[in-house]
Order: sequence, then structure tokens, then C-alpha cells
Amino acid sequence: MDAAVIIAGAGPAGLMLAGELRLAGTEVIVLERLPKRTGESRGLGFTARTMEIFDQRGLLSRFGDIDTSTQGHFGGLPIDFALLDGARQAAKSVPQSHTEAVLEEWVTSLGTDLRRGHQVLSFTDEGDHVAVTVQGPDGESVLSAQYLVGCDGGRSMIRKAAGFDFPGTAATMEMFLADVRGLDLEPRMIGETLPGGMVMVGPLPGNITRIIVCERGTPPQRRTTPPSYDEVAAAWKRLTGTDISHGDPEWVSSFGDATRQVTEYRRGRVLLAGDAAHIHLPAGGQGMNTSIQDAVNLGWKLAAVTAGKAPAGLLDTYHDERHPVGVRLLMNTRAQGLLFLSGPEVQPLRDVITELIAYDEVSRHLAGMVSGLEITYNVGRGTHPLLGRRMPRLELVGADRKTTSTDLLHAGRAVLLDLQDNPRLRERAAPWSDRIDIVTAAPYGLQEDHPLHGTAALLIRPDGYIAWAAPGSHHDLPMALERWFGKPLL
Repeated sequence: MDAAVIIAGAGPAGLMLAGELRLAGTEVIVLERLPKRTGESRGLGFTARTMEIFDQRGLLSRFGDIDTSTQGHFGGLPIDFALLDGARQAAKSVPQSHTEAVLEEWVTSLGTDLRRGHQVLSFTDEGDHVAVTVQGPDGESVLSAQYLVGCDGGRSMIRKAAGFDFPGTAATMEMFLADVRGLDLEPRMIGETLPGGMVMVGPLPGNITRIIVCERGTPPQRRTTPPSYDEVAAAWKRLTGTDISHGDPEWVSSFGDATRQVTEYRRGRVLLAGDAAHIHLPAGGQGMNTSIQDAVNLGWKLAAVTAGKAPAGLLDTYHDERHPVGVRLLMNTRAQGLLFLSGPEVQPLRDVITELIAYDEVSRHLAGMVSGLEITYNVGRGTHPLLGRRMPRLELVGADRKTTSTDLLHAGRAVLLDLQDNPRLRERAAPWSDRIDIVTAAPYGLQEDHPLHGTAALLIRPDGYIAWAAPGSHHDLPMALERWFGKPLL
């Protein structure tokens, strides 16, 4: 084998997956057809859940100073993220190009074999491995790995060649996205509709202005090259009456409102993550963030299976957990598109939803949906309010130091958190000590209304989700450990 895992694509999903695998010591090769990063930034900023994930890996500080806000929107209608449990809302000042640069530096420092200018031509699932034919700078070669993961975007070659079904709806319109220098435009938020469509203006670092132009009635085109800036400026003028043709574009792109999702995230030894598995209207900045979260869900499972520490069936939980997340992603982005791309005929609906958002319960629900904080996985029956949900940041006091639940996840390993110094609990978990960290610590500053108040112990998966809690889980600790981490040491 050339590696345990081959990843096609060095975008955010592919790089994040590579980092997760390398944290577990898995040999990984990343194949990227482009010789260098494009510098384009279709994604912009992080949702609250992605910020938590980066913090759990000790990566957040690598992005430098990032602006955070408690204000967000659903379909252009304002919602207050402060209603959530203190998590920071999406940072709007981090271009995708910077995210990719940070992740690439991280994964290469971990020993990832990143090969740019290498394109996957074909592959075959041989039953016990995958053979991948690659075109590189030195010609054609064949690589082998236990698993192949397609992180190669919405037009994924891996998805098509492996025969994944990709049902959904085709694009009905074309929209433009551009980062431009030399423009002096007032910021415009999504939701400020115009008679012929919608435009958005947002300032970026380096005196760059991001503009989005959505002109109703523009049929999608089958382009092989990006649109010209003249097309963008002409559409802008038709909608706003303003001439921006003097701007100096950094890059220009087009996108549509196609909505599709694969019916399965795994076929044998081939898996998909990110845009290769789901495409949708970029509403609320969820696309890149969902892709990163796909990778974090898959990484520790794939590492355990390739190392022989967990059965291959563990990989089925990747589809079981992330496919429903993709379904809700497509649902909410389509709903948002109706709100901010439709004409005046939808204004009554906007007015009704604006009234509903005034209720905290509704606003909290929508904020949880677009932030990724509402996600709940089926980890077994139980009554604990956080069972199957992400672990919130918890201040902890151990025997010799203060720490946090977030810091305990930096190594990408599962954590059994003993909050009441229970030797029997630790003894029962000891046979899995090669796969989990067993930590004894007491919560610090926990209020009585906190959902973790009264919790004696937690099993936190490497992706930060609570797999078992005491009291509250209806199955015992060894059963949970074996389900997620395989058979114990003899």
C-alpha cells in the first residue's frame, strides 16, 4: 500500500480530513489536480460550530484576529445568535483562501503527503484495496490505498466514476460572485431585494469589496471559463443603476441554485465528503463549514478502521450521521433562496417569518440550524440533554492544573471525562486506554441551569460529540466504548 487513505482534492474538506487522519497516525496522500492554490474565496467566514471545531484542534489562533458577531440572518431576515449557549457566531473576515493556507500549513506539519498537479484519471475498488491511476508532472502512475475519499468538489470526478446517485434539482438561474478592488460602495446585506433581483456588498481585508449579483430571469449557462467582469458590471448596472466597470477584479466566478445530494456517502472503499456529496445555494455561508464538519466526522472513524482498531461497519455511521445533516442543509438553503431571491410576490411570506423570528424560540431554532449547533447524532437511547450533541466548552480543574473540555480534544482522541473521581469508572475504561484519554477533573463555575449540572461522567468522541453520559445513558460504558472504539485490549 502507498497509503492507508488517498484523498482527492485539497480544498477545506480534503485538508481537514488529512489533518484528522494524521493526528491518528494514519498515512495519507492528498492528490490535488491544480499546481497551486487559486486564491479564490467562495467561502467566507466560519459558523459557530466550525469555530468550535477549530478551537478543539488548537487551530483557531492560527487564523489571527477574526471578527465575531452575534448577529446573523436567515434568508436575509435578521436573527440573534446570542440566544444560543454563548457560542460565537460566524466570523465574516476569513476568506476561504486564508482558511486553505492555514489548513495546508497544519496538515503538512503533521506529515501529510500533499501532491499538487496530480489528477485522478480512474480507479478500481479491488475489494481489499483501491487502485488509483494518477496523472502527475512525471507522467502516469498507479497508487494503492485501503480507502479513497472524494473531496473534489461539486463536479466530483470520484463521485461520477464510482457511480454515486446524485439526485436533486438543476439550477434555474445564474449568479455572479467577484472580489474587486477600487470600488467605493456602501455595504448591502443579503435580503435587500431590488425590482430585478438582489445584490450584496461586503468589505474584505486589503481594500477589497466582495459583490454578489443575482439577477432574476437569467438562465444558467454551461461555462468552461469564468464570466468576464464586464458581464458582472453590466448586470450590476441593470439592477442598481450604478456603474462599477472601473473596478479591478481579483477574481470572478458564477454559481447557480442547483440542489443535489448523493443517496449514500460510501460505496465500498470509496467515500465522499463536502461538495462532492452535496451542492446547494450558498446561503448563510454553510457550504464550506458543512464540508469541514463532514471531514471531522469521517476522519477519526476512517483512522480507526484502517488501523484495525474498529470494524469497517463504523464507517456506515458516517453516512448515517452526515446524510441527514446534508438533507437539512439543502432544505434550509432552498428556503433561504426563496426568501432573498424571489420577487415581491414572496414579501407576505417574508413579513410572516419576520414576525415569527421575533419569538425567541423561533430565532433560537433558526440560529441553531444555520450555525450547526443543533446537530444531534443517534448514539443510543438516554435522557441526558446533551447525549448525541456537541460538547460545549467546560472549564475544568484537575489534580494539578486547570484545563477545558476544548483543550482535551486537541490531540484528536476520544476523552472519558470523569467528573466525580470514580476509580471504578476509570477501571472499566482502562482496556480502551490505547484509543481514549481518561481524564479526571471537576467542572469549574458550572451554573445549576447548565445542561451538564449533575453529570458524573462523559464519553466525548474525537469529533467533539457526546457518545455516553452518566447519569442519562440507557446502556453501560463498556457497551458505548465497544460500539465506537472496537474491541478492548485483552
